[in-house]
Parts: sequence; C-alpha cells; structure tokens
Amino acid sequence: MIHVTRTIAIDEGEIELDFIRGSGPGGQNVNKVATAVQLRFDAANSPSLPDDVRQRLIRLAGKRMTEDGVLIIEAQRFRTQERNREDAIDRLVELIQRAAKKPRVRRKTKPTAASQRRRLETKHRHSEKKRRRRSVPHREDY
Repeated sequence: MIHVTRTIAIDEGEIELDFIRGSGPGGQNVNKVATAVQLRFDAANSPSLPDDVRQRLIRLAGKRMTEDGVLIIEAQRFRTQERNREDAIDRLVELIQRAAKKPRVRRKTKPTAASQRRRLETKHRHSEKKRRRRSVPHREDY
C-alpha cells in the first residue's frame, strides 16, 4: 500500500511499471540498459480515489492522462531502475496529494470606499493632465 494522504492509500497492484530505454545523453549505457520507468495508473477506474479527487487529478494531469483515464508518468532522471521507480511513484503521490486539496471557494468582495476614491482621484488627475495638454483656441483680434 502506498499512503498518499490520511484517507487515500493506493494498492501497489493498481500501478503498472514498465522499464524502457531512456532517451538523451548517457553514452553506451543509455543504449543498452532499460533504466527509465513508465508508470501507468488507471485513475478513472481506481477504487482508491474519491470522485472529487479523481476529477481534480484528471484536470491536473493534463497531457499525461490518456483518453481512457490512465495516468502515465515517465521517470528517467537517474541512472538506476530503482531510483527512477521511486521518482515515478513520488511524482504520482505528489500529483494525487495536490488533487486531494480542495480548492478554496472564492467569495466576492466589494471594493472599499477608500479604494474607489483613490481610483476616481487617479482618473481625475489623468483627465486633468490630458485637458491641460489640449491647445487653447486662438481668439481673433477684435
């Protein structure tokens, strides 16, 4: 069991790990050894996630989520399978923890009287500046 929060724990059987060859620099090692990890977690069908957390996770995951609701995380930062595996699981846990936090409800507020007064004074100063820049109409000699 992987404990994410006090109320959410994911069974390790829900996570599928595939070891693949990593990309990028690394010399001969990168071409021979499959150290990169591709973690797959079926978020859409996971019994471990409450519905509200599942919806926020799908939104947070973005491109990492497939059409079927499977979250894919690739980890290839380290040179060993074990460290990449830990990194992928840590990233999954962090993502689910972020999804578990309920967003704060925004309460509408009215601008204070002082802020309204400052805004209007600024507008007045600006219009006065513009008005003073205008050319004064010339009076013809009588």
